Amino acid sequence: MSQVPAATRTLRVLRFLASQPDPVPLDRIMRACDLPRSTAYHLLRAMVEEGFVVHLVEEHRYGLGLAAFEVGSGYARQEPLQRIARRPLADLVDRVHQSAHLAVLHGRDVLYVLEERAPGRPPLVTDVGVRLPAQLTASGRAILAALPAPQVRALYSSPRDFVDRHGLGPRTLSGLRTLLSETRQRGYATEDGEVTPGLASVAAAVLDHNGHPVAGVAVTYPVDAITDPEPARIVEHVRRTAAGLTRRIGGTPD
Repeated sequence: MSQVPAATRTLRVLRFLASQPDPVPLDRIMRACDLPRSTAYHLLRAMVEEGFVVHLVEEHRYGLGLAAFEVGSGYARQEPLQRIARRPLADLVDRVHQSAHLAVLHGRDVLYVLEERAPGRPPLVTDVGVRLPAQLTASGRAILAALPAPQVRALYSSPRDFVDRHGLGPRTLSGLRTLLSETRQRGYATEDGEVTPGLASVAAAVLDHNGHPVAGVAVTYPVDAITDPEPARIVEHVRRTAAGLTRRIGGTPD
């Protein structure tokens, strides 16, 4: 096995573990990361030795270790994505005259890391530091639609994983898969009243050099104040902003 594929597999495992609310068994890691048992075991053993993973022997589960926390803390201190996105997000607001935000996936939630509020627009629930259920938000749907199917299945393995706010949105894995398939075909994600009644959002994913979604760019607007063809224009600018950020971090836009 060459070093590059091994590194890719290792990062895939770390990314999967970071998306889970609790430590997980070996078999679940194998399925989510599409790894043979022996490969998964050897990778995890190496990551345990380096402190990136802890093995909970009594529970037969694996979780993130202190070294992974240190890497995440370093990222939080540097805020590279937020720094890169701040000016493009402000430009997006100037073009569409609606509030925009940047969110990242954290388990089954999206975490809002940057918001640019349009002048005269009311505050949104998507303030920096707020978490919302990913399957209900446009940002979350844009990110989930770009994830491998096994990772989505691992995130939403039980009916309890589907959080409800206003009685709207997918409630089963089958329903979520259908919604994400439509999102991929369309090239952007939407939500209408599922987070806040009367408000709708459109979003597109920001992809890294591996095609992995690292964030979602979204615009939220009041439904009763927007008429055709304004939503289509907002979609165009959101997709253009996400594509520009994708190129900035070395990715290739869809």
